Amino acid sequence: MMFRIYLTSIALILIGAGSDDYRYPQWRGPQRNGIYPEKGLMKKWSSAGPSMLWSFQGLGSGHGSIGPGKDKLFILGMPESNGILYAIDYTGKLVWKKEYGPEWSENYQGTRSTPVVVGNRVYFESGTGTIYCFDTETGSTLWSVDMFRKFGARKITWGMAESLLIEGDYLYCTPGGKEINVAALNRFTGETVWASQGNSEPSAYCSPVLVKHNNTSMVVTITAGSVIGLDAKTGKMYWHVEHLHYNKIHANSPVYYKGWIICSSEYDRANSGLLGLRLSDDGKSVSSVWRNEDYKNLIGGIIVKDGYIYGAQYQRNSWCCLDCSTGKLIFSSNKFGDGNIIMADNLFYCYSEKGEVALVNATPSSFDIISKFRIPLGTDPHWAHPVIYQGRLYIRHGDALMAYDIVAK
Repeated sequence: MMFRIYLTSIALILIGAGSDDYRYPQWRGPQRNGIYPEKGLMKKWSSAGPSMLWSFQGLGSGHGSIGPGKDKLFILGMPESNGILYAIDYTGKLVWKKEYGPEWSENYQGTRSTPVVVGNRVYFESGTGTIYCFDTETGSTLWSVDMFRKFGARKITWGMAESLLIEGDYLYCTPGGKEINVAALNRFTGETVWASQGNSEPSAYCSPVLVKHNNTSMVVTITAGSVIGLDAKTGKMYWHVEHLHYNKIHANSPVYYKGWIICSSEYDRANSGLLGLRLSDDGKSVSSVWRNEDYKNLIGGIIVKDGYIYGAQYQRNSWCCLDCSTGKLIFSSNKFGDGNIIMADNLFYCYSEKGEVALVNATPSSFDIISKFRIPLGTDPHWAHPVIYQGRLYIRHGDALMAYDIVAK
């Protein structure tokens, strides 16, 4: 038994080492594209699923994922009316918890944001529009910024749901104000580096991504009615393309892939659905190449792999593969309930809204479920996206967090 524990510990160290991507894992992975750079993971689970190492219950309402740090992870919850930041070590033990202020309670109550950890600081945004920076060791508040007061943020129907983007010394956020649409803060002080009017649209639940295209670095996100690209250093808006949803919900982050930007939303109307944009060589302009208005993905995310797009159809109980260069449907499968998707070690992890997790081998011609299991704990909808970190699969289901061992033995 001790020998197995020793081998597992060595495997975890090797899996987590040797990659600059582990500077600070972010929302949906280091590149925010749903792909985790883990290796040496199980290729099949038992009928009961992988072994649950531990669980933590009592988080309160919440839909965000974990933010991994050096020696502990961070997650948000709302047991009552205020939000709590939990620091939990990698054995599942609570290290500390801090109440930070009011959280979203009007509809689908609970925390929304996924924390991001950089060094000894953890950052997140509340559903009521305040950005926080906490010390990871002491739990003390280092600074906070109320986006409504400072940037003229506008209230949106389901609360602010952005997971903050960190790059170097900058923290990027989307207040969605008329005058200040997108902003960059100094992540050490919270002071404004730049504030951009952007396209003056309200924010739309979208977590921005940093796109490094040839010699240009830009922030790309989706606001209430369009996809926008801004210079990461100055906030100058390079381009915008109309992209609509009747409830102004664009919860899926854009995905960058070899000069393409793929955006996925939902609802049957003109200029909605799945959008394929092609960047110019310098990235300062963009062409709308195709749009698939039949494909609808509201909050589950997509994966782009080897020139193909994989993801679920919202409330259609189907999983699809589409051509990245044309947007055309290649195949669809109804073998598994719709939900969200991530990828690691060349396999997909699909988490359905019915509470099942599947290990899937998907190609342009098939959707093969290798193994699956049902989530045993938690409350509320199955919306939080899974996280894979150092050989563990983390599943958050409302009030409960579960850690599964997925290292190949």
